Amino acid sequence: MQKIPMTRNGLVRLEDELRRLKGEDRPAVIRAIAEAREHGDLSENAEYHAARDRQSFIEGRVLELEELISTAEVIDPSQLSGDQVKFGAHVQLVDEETDKESAYQIVGVHEADIKQGLLSISSPLAKSLIGKSVGDSVSVPAPGGDRTYEILTVAYR
Repeated sequence: MQKIPMTRNGLVRLEDELRRLKGEDRPAVIRAIAEAREHGDLSENAEYHAARDRQSFIEGRVLELEELISTAEVIDPSQLSGDQVKFGAHVQLVDEETDKESAYQIVGVHEADIKQGLLSISSPLAKSLIGKSVGDSVSVPAPGGDRTYEILTVAYR
């Protein structure tokens, strides 16, 4: 089975979600199904069908999370060093056209959240950054045309 690279924080978030699904959401949907059954004819019971759909989603997500957690390979960025960008790096960039600065941490696919600055290792930007160093420029294809960024800092923490 292939290991999935992930940070400790990413693994903790997945474990927390799994705990919530098993400990709170699953019991709640079971209660909702039981209540809906008490209302009689199930063929026309929208509450029952909605609860069953929710149960199906929860069970699927539980299986997915258990698989991800069992195959996770935790990489501790604080144990890494150097000035080259690799998994776990905190990278500060500047858009060479607009001078707008942005900061990201390169993380695993299943923990990415661009709003929190967590950039998936499989994203076009991360792929172009891997192996580059401070001062290097990278070109990234974007819908409005290629964007060029300069790497300002690379840190592991």
